[in-house]
Amino acid sequence: MNGVSNELLGRLRKTTLVVQTRKRGAHKGLRRSHKFGSSLEFSDFRAYQPGDDLRQIDWNIYGRTQKHYIKRYLDEQEVKTAIYLDCTKSVSIIPSKWERAKQLAATLSYIALSNEDQVSFTPVANGNPRVIQRKGAVQAKATLIDIINLSNESTSLTFTESLHTQLLKDKQLTIIITDGLEALEKYDTVLKKLAFLNCDVWFIQMLNKLELEPDYQGDVKLIDSETSSELNISMRPKIISQYEQRLHEHLKNLKKICDKYGFRYLLVNDEKTVDEILLRDCISHGWIR
Repeated sequence: MNGVSNELLGRLRKTTLVVQTRKRGAHKGLRRSHKFGSSLEFSDFRAYQPGDDLRQIDWNIYGRTQKHYIKRYLDEQEVKTAIYLDCTKSVSIIPSKWERAKQLAATLSYIALSNEDQVSFTPVANGNPRVIQRKGAVQAKATLIDIINLSNESTSLTFTESLHTQLLKDKQLTIIITDGLEALEKYDTVLKKLAFLNCDVWFIQMLNKLELEPDYQGDVKLIDSETSSELNISMRPKIISQYEQRLHEHLKNLKKICDKYGFRYLLVNDEKTVDEILLRDCISHGWIR
């Protein structure tokens, strides 16, 4: 299934996305809240107080102690997750980068839905900007397939321009998957807006190996995939070194912006399989367990 095996899906069904925010949805899910409610998983006992539900009294304990105690159960509440996928040409024009970004968005959606959570998936700067909104494990497989089969119909808008107008409220977890190659001030603006929404944010930067380590030689023509502007240049070692230094500085500052707003940041390249990204990188960073 386009790089996502049934074996991987079986492993993902046993995992969960780690959400740190205390804000929770009101409907039932599979996550354990620190609150007590009416799920079937027993927590402990406490003394009966006027107004408590009489049906919760444990009459076996009363028979032994002549005191009224009620049972408490763990409250299970869903998490509302928003996933935003960068569909601009700088992502979609490179097949390996585009496919890996879609696989990552699809499998993260799959994990959330398998835990009976809600997922809103938004293809940002896509010609068909329909938001996919699903809930529950029964929708997990279909949602995964829908995202993997997403076409690359990019618009003329940049990722940050589109994301600024497409951010959803009332989410506990927001996941952004992008190549992060726009101007830093544009990310600062949109992430600042996101910070006011009071949710966990994962910023996943997906780059192609040649973007990280270009191996071009000689005279080449570089064409900007989004603006179509052209640049003729001789790719000498000094030029490549300067590019790598500027890219390193850009990545470092982008992470600083995420840190400033308390967001989590992860840099991955499309040479890694989705298995490695999820079950090694994300688990080692404490994002998935």
